[in-house]
Amino acid sequence: MSLQFGSLFFLLQIINFLLFFSSLAKPISQFPCSSSSHFSSYPFCNTSLSIPTRAQSLISLLTLQEKIQQLSDNASSIPRLGIPAYEWWSESLHGIATNGPGVKFNGTMKSATSFPQVILTTASFNRTLWSKIGSAIAIEARAMYNYGQAGLTFWAPVINIFRDPRWGRGQETPGEDPMVVSAYAIEFVKSFQGANSKSVDDDGSGFGEKRMLRGDYSDDALMLSACCKHLIAYDLEKWENFSRYSFNAVVTEQDMEDTYQPPFRSCIEEGKASCLMCSYNQVNGVPACLREDLFQKARNEWGFKGYITSDCDAVATIHFYQNYTKTPEDAAADVLKAGMDSNCGTFMLRHTESAILKGKLREEEIDKALFNLFTVQLRLGLFDGNPRSGKFGKLGPQDVCTSEHRALALEAAKQGIVLLKNDKRFLPLNKNAVSSLAIIGPLANNVSQMGGGYTGVPCIPKSHFEGLKDYIKKTSYASGCSDVPCNSDAGFNEAIRTAKEADFVIVVAGLDLTQETEDLDRVSLLLPGQQMALVSSVAAASKRPVVLVLTGGGPIDVSFAKADPRISSIIWIGYPGEAGAEALAEIIFGDFNPGGRLPMTWYPQSFTKVPMNDMNMRADPSRGYPGRTYRFYTGNQVYGFGEGLSYTNYSYMILSAPSKLSVTRSFKASSSKNILRGSRLDYIHIDEVTSCFSLKFSVQISVTNVGDMDGSHPVMLFTRVPKVFRGTPEKHLIGFDRVHTILNRSKEISIIVDPCKHLSIANERGNRILPLGNHVLMLGDLEHLLQLKVTEDIKN
Repeated sequence: MSLQFGSLFFLLQIINFLLFFSSLAKPISQFPCSSSSHFSSYPFCNTSLSIPTRAQSLISLLTLQEKIQQLSDNASSIPRLGIPAYEWWSESLHGIATNGPGVKFNGTMKSATSFPQVILTTASFNRTLWSKIGSAIAIEARAMYNYGQAGLTFWAPVINIFRDPRWGRGQETPGEDPMVVSAYAIEFVKSFQGANSKSVDDDGSGFGEKRMLRGDYSDDALMLSACCKHLIAYDLEKWENFSRYSFNAVVTEQDMEDTYQPPFRSCIEEGKASCLMCSYNQVNGVPACLREDLFQKARNEWGFKGYITSDCDAVATIHFYQNYTKTPEDAAADVLKAGMDSNCGTFMLRHTESAILKGKLREEEIDKALFNLFTVQLRLGLFDGNPRSGKFGKLGPQDVCTSEHRALALEAAKQGIVLLKNDKRFLPLNKNAVSSLAIIGPLANNVSQMGGGYTGVPCIPKSHFEGLKDYIKKTSYASGCSDVPCNSDAGFNEAIRTAKEADFVIVVAGLDLTQETEDLDRVSLLLPGQQMALVSSVAAASKRPVVLVLTGGGPIDVSFAKADPRISSIIWIGYPGEAGAEALAEIIFGDFNPGGRLPMTWYPQSFTKVPMNDMNMRADPSRGYPGRTYRFYTGNQVYGFGEGLSYTNYSYMILSAPSKLSVTRSFKASSSKNILRGSRLDYIHIDEVTSCFSLKFSVQISVTNVGDMDGSHPVMLFTRVPKVFRGTPEKHLIGFDRVHTILNRSKEISIIVDPCKHLSIANERGNRILPLGNHVLMLGDLEHLLQLKVTEDIKN
């Protein structure tokens, strides 16, 4: 949601914010449906009625002009009905953020807990942790709402795939694997919206699937609204002549089915998200906010009950930037007819009435959008009277920046940090044996970039220098480079001198938001500027091998450090949030055993020759295309998906797993396909399988800590399916769990495998098929053979 649109879009954004501030939302004390007001007699205030009935009642009372004024993120007030203005745009990616006008830190609450950026939190591979973070952010968000400092509708999480290592917003995502991204989306959204909150659902049943699918809103109360974004195939900001505002993402049906689409489906079907955001880019020649097919699939097939908003000024880009429509009125009319409900920006406010007058749009189509918007507001309790008297009305300043939330932020950083190299078990350091310590680097004594993009005002931030000084009082600091771009070596001499005088040396290098952020992709995978020279110079001067700490959300080619014996250890800390300094210090000095694993592939610099605008996931040797992500990439890598070390070692045993599995298929469903396929039968379509549920099985695993230190780490179960056609993945993740083990002790876990979901792949037409033959389950160095065969169900 950058302002860098060119002069036209900059002007549009200025207009948007001027309109917002000119009609700023009323304080929380002025709420609709007050029991002391005559407005409460309206049917839309009657909580005994169904939510759809209340929504339709409210719509029926509005004039055309009033309806249109609801189609923006800054929805106007309706004084004659006692309805104040409402700002839909608040942000909560990894804590309440300053992005967007819905959040203000200039009130009673001056800060909020800043958790690690999503890419680092994902590296924990801990669903329970993800859920707890979603719940903690929700509590702080609702508390801020109660004091007029936030809305109830938040535009998070980002669930696009981290497809290209140069993408500036890859840091905001849960990584490159669709299964992991889907799992993160489910946990965050359910917890953030209150599905795990007893105050929302006292019977503990959650938002039942049957209730959602039948369209019954009566039990679908929301603590907050989460928004899964950006639909779809959005992962490019600016690269060469391509811009996110005009880029046409050409995506195959195969890649759409098994890479780009699954996180959104999971976010809706299992996470029950109440919002979707459509992206700026086009998808196969059609602007994302005009993809009626995707919107209808979300509602009709996935059970979506919520509103669809555009990214900010994305509707304006359809006309002015992409030149897709002849007139502004066409753009306004077409997005509403496609199924979009709200426009972040002022474009719809200025062109929708004209579209009606010119016969391009019917008022009934506006009503459909308003129904989706008002039902979400009703589910949030915005029309239930004073929210301070409601289920979450007691939340306030005492619930923000709590010791529990800050401890959770620390735990998230510790679990996510990844140890990539540790020659001769150099780490952990014994604090009693370290007489002095030097920390070098432009980010070593800087708290402003600890959170990465979409960060708010942290509670108690601390720099890495301060965190390490808590352990070793005699700790010195030198920046080496004046900033992260590091265009000068003027500070090298001081850094070298500081390193020479210290007993041990830690170098903090890597990326910040000057290198990767919204509207800014990287052009190189190397350390910025002269950082590599700084690291090598300090390593050469140090008495002992140095520890290299890498910041940033994107992969970095640090092959030089990986091969350099003067660099003993490499630690990736991403953007660790406000507790990152303490987390790093605990890991370096052994108070916490690292167990994070990379949620994305780290490519070599040569990957920058691959066109960023090529959306194909599969490798194509005929044109020298290496593919993308660990599932399809065939080239060299610096570090792989799932890599990460610990201070202890673990061994695995597969205690039980089937070696054969018989898949029953419908004779009728398969007969016509068999004729086309001939006598060869190496796969079956998922829709041919008689019962997917009966195929589920459990893999029982024993994890033993064979080292000398307690620790936790992710257990990751992969599969390699038979290569039945071109584009079969090299391997893919089918299950994971974070396991804590005590030294010299074992722990047993179980991973449920659903063959129709986990062992199936997408064919070139985008249909899910289940390969027959030998599947290989992979757990660390272990391999387990599973043979799938088919039997006919003649009854069907």
